[in-house]
Amino acid sequence: MPDREETGARPAAILIAGPTASGKSALAARLALRHGGVVINTDSMQVYRDLRRLTARPDSDEEARVPHRLYGHVDGAVNYSVGHFSRDATALLAELDGQLPIFVGGTGLYVRALEQGFSELPPVPDAVRAQVRDAAEGRPTEALHADLARHDPDGAARLRPSDRMRVMRALEIFLATGRPIASFYGDPVPGPLAGKNLQKFFLAPDRAVLRARIDARFRAMIADGALDEVFRLRARNLDPMLPVMRAHGVPGLIAHLDGRLSLEEAIARGQADTRAYAKRQFTWFRHQMGTDWRWVDPDEAAGL
Repeated sequence: MPDREETGARPAAILIAGPTASGKSALAARLALRHGGVVINTDSMQVYRDLRRLTARPDSDEEARVPHRLYGHVDGAVNYSVGHFSRDATALLAELDGQLPIFVGGTGLYVRALEQGFSELPPVPDAVRAQVRDAAEGRPTEALHADLARHDPDGAARLRPSDRMRVMRALEIFLATGRPIASFYGDPVPGPLAGKNLQKFFLAPDRAVLRARIDARFRAMIADGALDEVFRLRARNLDPMLPVMRAHGVPGLIAHLDGRLSLEEAIARGQADTRAYAKRQFTWFRHQMGTDWRWVDPDEAAGL
């Protein structure tokens, strides 16, 4: 067990985070094989069954080697949230029979919810959601962010003006309740790992190496059938604001299928979006998570 001599006891769980394409899944599988563990997903896109290849979900051979849970168990038509994840993870932990839970993924809010919990947001009526979507049709995200700033300046200040999904969510909450979204961030629902003995690793590869890996992996995904996945997803005519429709690579590949981008342009867009996301993951974990995370180079992680 990594660092067992330092803790004096087997941890309640191992948490592995890091930017996309940093080798998290491979490390989790190695540790699970060694210690009789179960690999549990904390990636907000790998929950969707529609996009195994484009989200780099473990393949069927990898899933056969060690138990994998909370992967591909959600339909793309569902707006799966951190609340859903926390409840699913809590229920799963109660079912484990002596297996070491190894949580792996780069979605910071999911990882944080395991310990710190999450704040429940009120439900938004369908009529309000439709009102916001209709008003947003054809308008740039920056204009929607300006609308939010007039209603909820503090909420707008917390969000990037280009983050369309979260800007619209904050507008929905305000129109549904008349209150700013931050007013619901009170005492969070406790996380299932709060107060437990945990080992936490953040894989931090060299940035240039990571960018090259991201670009190569995206091309490999296309060669492995990711475009076919997006073709089938596009045929479902889902709400474009659903999380699965905003997965890295999906908008560009849909634009290619619609004849608006060449395949090379769509690939370049997917690569650029993924590189930008990896940069945000580094920043988020550095500033939002505690100092008890051990930052390791992937080469060092191979010896854990």
